[in-house]
Amino acid sequence: MKVRIGVADTSKVFEIEIDDAEVFRGEVERALADGGMAWFTDTKSRTVGVPTASLAFVEIEAADGGPSVGFAPAV
Repeated sequence: MKVRIGVADTSKVFEIEIDDAEVFRGEVERALADGGMAWFTDTKSRTVGVPTASLAFVEIEAADGGPSVGFAPAV
């Protein structure tokens, strides 16, 4: 499943593929609790460190591939 990670005060968004949403969510929560850097590898195999204070959002795609945000069904 896909994850989109936004960086505050920029238009930068990273998209990565993950296997387990719960494991990934735990890793992000630990990084936020510890402060410092959160490390992610994007779909182009680039590894990027983002200061946890600069994380704007982390969006985990729904397991069924449907829309995870919004009010109308995907067309």
